[in-house]
Amino acid sequence: MKLTPTPLTERVEGLDFLRGIALLGIFIANMLHFHSPYAYMDPYSWFSAPGEQSTFKLIDIFIEASFYPLFAMLFGYGLNMQYEKSLKNQTSFAPFIARRLGVLMVFGLIHALLIWSGDILFTYALMGFVMIAVVRIPKKWLLSLALVLYLVPTLLVYVFLTISRKGNANSLLDGFVDIQQIELAISAYAKGTFGEIFAFRAIEFMTFQLIGSITAVVIILPLLMLGAAFSKWKMIENIFKMRWKLVAVMVSFITAGVVLKSIPYWDAPKFENIFLVQSIVGGPILAIGYAALFLLLWQIPFLKIITKPFANIGRMAFTTYIMQSIIATLIFYSYGAGLYGKVDIETGTMLAVGIFAIQLIFAQVWLSKFRMGPLEFIWRKLSYEKNFVNKEEKN
Repeated sequence: MKLTPTPLTERVEGLDFLRGIALLGIFIANMLHFHSPYAYMDPYSWFSAPGEQSTFKLIDIFIEASFYPLFAMLFGYGLNMQYEKSLKNQTSFAPFIARRLGVLMVFGLIHALLIWSGDILFTYALMGFVMIAVVRIPKKWLLSLALVLYLVPTLLVYVFLTISRKGNANSLLDGFVDIQQIELAISAYAKGTFGEIFAFRAIEFMTFQLIGSITAVVIILPLLMLGAAFSKWKMIENIFKMRWKLVAVMVSFITAGVVLKSIPYWDAPKFENIFLVQSIVGGPILAIGYAALFLLLWQIPFLKIITKPFANIGRMAFTTYIMQSIIATLIFYSYGAGLYGKVDIETGTMLAVGIFAIQLIFAQVWLSKFRMGPLEFIWRKLSYEKNFVNKEEKN
């Protein structure tokens, strides 16, 4: 049988809605990196003004590391949907997905080298190749393996760091600030030529990607596996049958997630508290709680006027994500307005929300005329290796 794109009538709108929500959270978190050398500073001491402290704390607890796990799980959810579609249509899954992920990887490289070094598409594509085999595992085993792969290394590292702290607390990276890299980042992004920015961005990407590709096996891959397992249970498709379960998940997971993500403010911002307890454990737990909350909101009829635009922007998540990077770098890098290092965290957050609001409107207008976003169209055309129309069909 021939490979064909998924018709709009077969799309799961709740999935698109969650993608849209995740894109907003990811953009707010990424904005910290767009406007400042965030990766090289200690934010717990860097943001010293009262207003900045409270804004950072809100982002740190409720947003940072809690929306990329949601997006990663949705990516895994979609991969399993493609797998089940191939079984239903009796088409070959591996060659098609490998081609699709290969295209995504190329887009990720272009994004990382020419626009923004904090790209995540390359990592998703890399772990997606592993998922070609993993997605075939039965749902119960898949869920168990995902939890083991995610939690066991985290626990072992936490034990190791705890023992190391008892032996020599100064050996850990508490409050580490790389002044030299901060100065180099400001020099390149705020004042450098495009060539100088490209060189610095390439070094950043290669450095972070080398580390990210290793840690992704125990951080990103398990999240993709969790999403695929949830897809096998048809959790989003069956949300109307499990409202009270969603309520229970929402209350318990949001509570637990907020508590865990607040640990650095109770037990000091120690390295293991920030990296492991807050981000690696607390982040995904809060993400699942958020997913339950937003799926409950999705079921309320009178909220459709609010939730529908998020579903639309979720339909063109690829385009939205890349456009966020283009717009932000034009605002902050020297070849644009050159505001890198000159914007406080409150202004940066308001900018992220404002830009996203414009993107919501853009998605609504675009999808009134076309079936998918422009980058989604290119991605599908290259993936399916065939021509098809992007015009929206009117009934």
